[in-house]
Amino acid sequence: MSDPTETNGTAGAAEAAGPAQSSGDGTGGGRHVRVVLVDDHRMFRTGVQAEIGQTEQTGVEVVGEAADVDQAVTVITATRPEVVLLDVHLPGGGGVEVLRRCAPLMADAEQLVRFLALSVSDAAEDVIGVIRGGARGYVTKTITGTDLVNSIFRVQEGDAVFSPRLAGFVLDAFASTDAPPVDEDLDRLTQREREVLRLIARGYAYKEIAKQLFISVKTVESHVSAVLRKLQLSNRHELTRWATARRLV
Repeated sequence: MSDPTETNGTAGAAEAAGPAQSSGDGTGGGRHVRVVLVDDHRMFRTGVQAEIGQTEQTGVEVVGEAADVDQAVTVITATRPEVVLLDVHLPGGGGVEVLRRCAPLMADAEQLVRFLALSVSDAAEDVIGVIRGGARGYVTKTITGTDLVNSIFRVQEGDAVFSPRLAGFVLDAFASTDAPPVDEDLDRLTQREREVLRLIARGYAYKEIAKQLFISVKTVESHVSAVLRKLQLSNRHELTRWATARRLV
């Protein structure tokens, strides 16, 4: 695995990881797309690389990786991929900041770069934020390898791609002419704290949250303590009521 700030010369990965196979449904089939992976979890990037990165089978060539905003902008600018798989929550400002700084690349007709958000979050504000920022789609990390390859090719071709339940968020947001209200309490939280907040409110145990977010249980506890302090709440039951009232669950 290369360093996150380096580009990959070739994109092979271990067959034992179970890569998506070429078929007549849009994966492989003589087509080719150059992709950059942007995610702050190295293990997740490794898994995606193993799943989709066998170019002869999938048609997907992973040409670079990044783990934070600055690395992402550097690698994307250097490699000019057709599609960027972009996590929403990243150190340095998140996926929205990557989109903002790469806006000229999304407008360059000769070497157009398109973005597909790939995130554990299915929260409306995350979906709407990156779509407003210029991403062509948003899929969650529960997607299969084959469906992810199909989504990448569809985005390369200019289609908009969403996991089924997320499309409604975008339709509702863009059908309304009213700007979303500002929630000063929510704005006090970091992106990671919001992510932990939503999972706590959905009833996840600390160990389950740690596994899903690829962080330690101690880190989860620290985030929960920070959320409770910033929102002036006493326990997870109050936190759940707070999140439910704001439709964050």
